[in-house]
Order: sequence, then structure tokens, then C-alpha cells
Amino acid sequence: MDSKSSIYKIDVSGSLFDWNLEEGTFNFENDEVVLFWVNTAFKTLLDAIEEISGEKSAKLVLETAGYRTGNIVSKFYIESNKDKETILNHLPTIYLTAGWGKTDIVSFCLEEKKAVVRVKNGWEYKINVAQQKETEGTFLPGHWAGVLSGLFETNVWYKVVKSQVQGDEYSEYEFFESEITPSLNVNAMIQEQSQTAQKELEQKISDQTRVLSEIIKEISSPIIPVIDSILVIPLVGKYEELRAEELLNRTLLNLPKYKAEYLILDLTALKGVDQYTLDFLQKFVKAASLLGTDCIFVGISPKLSLQIIESGNTETQIPCFSILQQGISYALDRLGLEIARKK
Repeated sequence: MDSKSSIYKIDVSGSLFDWNLEEGTFNFENDEVVLFWVNTAFKTLLDAIEEISGEKSAKLVLETAGYRTGNIVSKFYIESNKDKETILNHLPTIYLTAGWGKTDIVSFCLEEKKAVVRVKNGWEYKINVAQQKETEGTFLPGHWAGVLSGLFETNVWYKVVKSQVQGDEYSEYEFFESEITPSLNVNAMIQEQSQTAQKELEQKISDQTRVLSEIIKEISSPIIPVIDSILVIPLVGKYEELRAEELLNRTLLNLPKYKAEYLILDLTALKGVDQYTLDFLQKFVKAASLLGTDCIFVGISPKLSLQIIESGNTETQIPCFSILQQGISYALDRLGLEIARKK
């Protein structure tokens, strides 16, 4: 290379670097590359990925990216027509000269599809330290899993045996044939997130339902004092076991408080009357009578009156009226009271 040349080349332990300043290209092993400052620019890139996707998702993204780039590396060297043992012996020098840290393939077995790889002062370790991480990164072990999957011609996965981030002298990964793949891990994470979201939604619905149920309890069957000794309770909608028992308990607790002698049950808006509802009404009447309160039914439709008669229940002995005003007038009369205009 003369002083006027725009082309620079250097061989580092068998790894070729070349620059063409006129074309603006930089090649490593005859393919274009780019340089990043590890502790600033590259760290910022990884920080941004984690900030956007979250720490857990970012680890999976890096692991998947590492695995796929490893597949590319293995394909590149397999196409060079070198035998696999030669490639595996040469790769540590390639990664060392490329700035990926001191890499050693401690052992490998093509027949058993196993290998042990050590990395010291790798770029991912340096970034993890700058990020103040306490666990091993996922890109490098994922990358080597991709490399070895291609060279072993089977799916290979890893186990972290030692971690420089956690205080060991170097990071060490064991590789072995496995059904685990980045795709499976992605699917597992998506499923986990879906299940978590489903649980959160179910909990939210449960909380809202509980609040709504409390509101409905308060407004669906209010206890309305008319005057001293007379109460009105409108029965609205359909009464299943839980709702019926709640109404009965709430009413019985309040009857002594109001000193009620007559309790008017307005059935105008009662819906879906079945045998359970009729039995509940009978139970309601008997429980109130034990506390000295007589019940009066108002708002009974022709259909409901037939149901009561056909059921054979004793509600037929209870005073029944078609409208609320008649029931109130009946109770007032029994108490010896009347409503009169003010003079």
C-alpha cells in the first residue's frame, strides 16, 4: 500500500480486514462490517431495545438475534468447503480478532453434538457491566447455539455453567442437542403474557362485578319506611338463592329497627317467578311473622295469582292488593290510622 492509496488491508492472525476509503467500505473476512463503541453506542442500542420491549422481552430478543446470526456464521463457513473440525478450531481466532472477547472452544464432539465454549471479556459482558446487570447476557450463548446448530446439523441449545457477570473468571456455556429453540421460547413468552393478561382481566372483571353486585344489592330491593310501623320493599327482577337470602337477612335485621308492624312487598316488577320464588316468599312471610311483622302483597298480576294458588302455598291467606296505595290504606286501617287533609 502506497501513501496515495485509498485501500488498506491488514491480516490479524489469519483474519483479513480491509478498508476502501474511496468507496466508504470496511470488510472483515470479505464481508462488510461496521464498528460501534461498546460502552456508549452499542450499549445505547441495547438500552433502547430494553426500554421499549421490557427487560424480559429484550433478553429473548437478543437470544433470538444471537441464534440467527450464529446460523448465518455457520452457513458462511460451511460454504467455504472446510471440514467442520477445521472450522471449529479456527472460529475462536475469528471472534478474538473481531473484538468479541477471548473465545475458546474447550471441547466439542461432532458425533455426540456437544461442545463447551468459554468467553472472557466479551462485548456483551462489558455492556452488562455498564448496565449494572447481575445475570449473564443471552446474545452470546444464543449466538453460539446458532453456530453449533448449523455445524452439527441439528438443533442445539445451551446451559450457562459459569458467568463472568456473576464474578467468575470467564463465562462458560455447555451446548447439547435439544428441542428448545428461540421460536419455542418466543411462543412460551407470548403464551405466558396472554395468560397473565387473561388473569388480570378476570381479576378486573371480578372486582367490577363485586362492586356492581354491592350497588345492585343496595338499590334493587330498598327498604322504604312509609310511616311509623309500615315498610315497603319493592321486589325487582328475578331472585336466585344468593340474592334472595341477602334480601331476607337484610330485611330481618332492619325490622326491629323500624318497629314495623306491617311489611308491604310490592311484586309489580318481580320477574321469572318459579317454584323457588314462591317458596322464598313463603319463607319471607314466616320469618317476618316471628318478629311480629305481618306481610301484605301488592302488585300481584293475574298470572302470579294463579301460580300462588296452584302451588298450594299459604300465601293465599295473606292480604293481596293490585296496587300499592290499596296496601298502604289497608295497613293504615288495621293500625287505626287514616290520611286526612290538614285543616
